[in-house]
Amino acid sequence: MMTVDKEPPETKCGFVALIGAPNAGKSTLVNQLVGQKVAIVTHKVQTTRARLRGIALQGNSQIVLVDTPGIFEPARLLDRAMVAAAWEGAGDADQVVLVADARQALNEDNERIIKGLKESGRDATLVLNKIDLVKREGLLDVTRAFTDQFPFKEVFFVSAQTGDGVEDLKDHLAVSMPDGPWLYPEDQIADLPQRMLAAEVTREKAFLRLHQELPYASTVETESWTVKKDGSVRIEQVIFVERESQRKIVLGKAGQTIKAIGAAARKELEKMLNVRVHLFLFVKVREKWGQDPERFRQMGLELPLDKS
Repeated sequence: MMTVDKEPPETKCGFVALIGAPNAGKSTLVNQLVGQKVAIVTHKVQTTRARLRGIALQGNSQIVLVDTPGIFEPARLLDRAMVAAAWEGAGDADQVVLVADARQALNEDNERIIKGLKESGRDATLVLNKIDLVKREGLLDVTRAFTDQFPFKEVFFVSAQTGDGVEDLKDHLAVSMPDGPWLYPEDQIADLPQRMLAAEVTREKAFLRLHQELPYASTVETESWTVKKDGSVRIEQVIFVERESQRKIVLGKAGQTIKAIGAAARKELEKMLNVRVHLFLFVKVREKWGQDPERFRQMGLELPLDKS
């Protein structure tokens, strides 16, 4: 009896840019859609600085989720580069998803984003996030406020924190992906070099440990990554700040703050890498690093062209 090989199922693959105001929950949503943590998350705004790609699978679709920095009115040079990266991510994507905090309704940041969508001529899907923190009867008014301003293709109500509604969104994105081969291996969950991912993890722990404005004056770089004979990894990182007074804050009394940041980062990295990690952190002053284009390029950012 002759057997006929079945045609392999057609695959779909595309890019989805998640844009939104700072602290709308984009990174948490990316993690939920992927099914694992790939983006750092803190309660502080402007945690995400550069674009990160998380890779989600649904049926025969590979969804490349572009987690972009929050869009806001930029004040600093770094802010301008972050906002430019967000809009660049939206421009390159097959689908654009506006993630909004359902508690904030249509604030100035969201109005600014909608204006940008209109100017770009892009379609977009609206995701109202954090519905677990909003009374259901209030969602109708919030939805109307957004849809009166822009003709969104679809509206989804989700809680990225609990996962409520995320599967429906994932199904929708999977179906809307264009036909084409997968761009990444089936087991890959993020498109970010390990050195950068490790630096992001440490930056997350610094954000959570430090207070007030200091996190925004700091950045983390992985200076060395050595695989040892026993399979463990030795990682050396530098936390850069802009002033000596900030360096003392990061170190803490008798080095307790930097030890706590390092312990939390090491634990997270061991979980992500599934190997033993030897993490060594140093704190150095790099004045005005937030105005240095070379630092931006290392973070995956570019300064926007001055159109004036």
